Amino acid sequence: MNTKAEADVDPTAYDTTIDTAWVRQAVRAIHADMRRSADTHLLRFPLPATAFDGLALYLKDESTHPTGSLKHRLARSLFLYALCNGKITNPDVPVYEASSGSTAISEAYFAQLIGLRNFYAVVPARTAPMKLRLIEDYGGKVLRTEDDVIAEAKRQAAANNGYFVDQFTFSERATDWRGNNNIAETIFEQMEQEPESFRIPQWVVVGAGTGGTSATIGRYARYKGFDTRVCVADPPESSYFSCWARSRGRESHTLQRYCMASPIEGIGRPTPADSFLPEIIDGMVTVPNEASVGAMLYLYQTGRYYCGVSTGTNLIGAIQLLEKMRQEGQSGSLVTLICDSGLRYAQTYYDSSWRSLQRYPDGSPMYDESLVTAYMDAVRAFLERGRSFPYELLSGRIAVDFT
Repeated sequence: MNTKAEADVDPTAYDTTIDTAWVRQAVRAIHADMRRSADTHLLRFPLPATAFDGLALYLKDESTHPTGSLKHRLARSLFLYALCNGKITNPDVPVYEASSGSTAISEAYFAQLIGLRNFYAVVPARTAPMKLRLIEDYGGKVLRTEDDVIAEAKRQAAANNGYFVDQFTFSERATDWRGNNNIAETIFEQMEQEPESFRIPQWVVVGAGTGGTSATIGRYARYKGFDTRVCVADPPESSYFSCWARSRGRESHTLQRYCMASPIEGIGRPTPADSFLPEIIDGMVTVPNEASVGAMLYLYQTGRYYCGVSTGTNLIGAIQLLEKMRQEGQSGSLVTLICDSGLRYAQTYYDSSWRSLQRYPDGSPMYDESLVTAYMDAVRAFLERGRSFPYELLSGRIAVDFT
C-alpha cells in the first residue's frame, strides 16, 4: 500500500487501441454478475404501534451486495458507462478513482471481474484500514493522500494516460434513473405488497456522497408520478445543505464550521459534487457527528443491524421526519438505507479510543462521548417507546428544512 499518491504506471507500456472483443466480453461479464445477484432486502423496522399508529419505517439493506455496500450499484453503472462510451478500451488501461473507500472497493471488484490489470484507488490518508484491505483483496492498488482525492486522482490519470472514473461527476448520469434495477425501482417494487397506505413512501431519506442516490430516487419518483419526497441527511462539515438552500433562494442555516473532508465516511463534501442535484431534493437535515455515531451504536445494540456510520446519519434524518409526520397527524411510510456493513468500521467509529483521537483543524475534538451516549439513548427511547426526541439536545447542532 502506497502512503502517498504516486502510481507506478509507465504511460508508454500499454496499447491504447480498442479491443472490441474484450469490451464486449467485459460488458457481458458485468451483466452476468448482476443476474447472479439477488436484490437486497427491504426490512421493516419494528416501531411500537401504539406510539406510531399509521406510520412505518423501512430499511433498505444495501450492505448485502457482493461488495458490501450501496456503492456496488454505482460501481457497476460507472464501469458500464466507461466501457460503452469508449473510455476503458482494453485490459491494460490504467483506471483511477477518488473515494473514501466504499466505491473503490466495489470498483476494484468490477475491475478484477473484467480483467483490468491496473486499478488505482486514491483515498484519504485516514480511510478505515478494513476498507483499504478490501480494495487490495480485489486486486486494486491503494494510493493514500493528504491532498484532495479528486484533484490527485485526476492528476494521476492524466500523468499516466489513464482513465479517471470520477464518481462525483458521473454518478447521476451513469445510472439509468428510469429503471434497470436501480435502487429506486427496487424500493418501489419491494413495497408493492405492503399494506396499501405504505406502498408509496411519503419520504425516502438518504445521505449524499456524490449525490447520485438522491438524484436517482428523486428522478424515478417524478418519472413514475409517485407522491414521494426525498430528504438528504448530511454531516455538519458538508456543503450540501447550503447548496440546497441557495437553490431555493433561502438562508442556508448552515452549521458548516470547516471546509474539510467529512468526518462521516462516504457522505458529505466540502464543496458540492457535480452529481448533486438540489432541485429534486425536497428536504435537508444536518446531523451532528455524535448523533450519527450514537444512532449507529443503537442499531448495533439491537442485535439485528451491524451498520456503518452513514446509516446512523440516515436514521437521525428519518427520526426527524417520523416525528414531523406524527405531530402533524400524518400516516404513511418512510424508507431509508443501510449503506454498508459496520465491519468496515470496527477499528474506527465503533472504537471509542479511536473517536477520542479525532480532531478538527483547530484542535477541538470531533466527538463528545457524552453526546454520543445521549444520542444513542434518545434514539432508543424514540424508536422503542415513542418518546419525543429531545430537541434541546440538538439545539444549535441540527438544521432541518423541508419544502
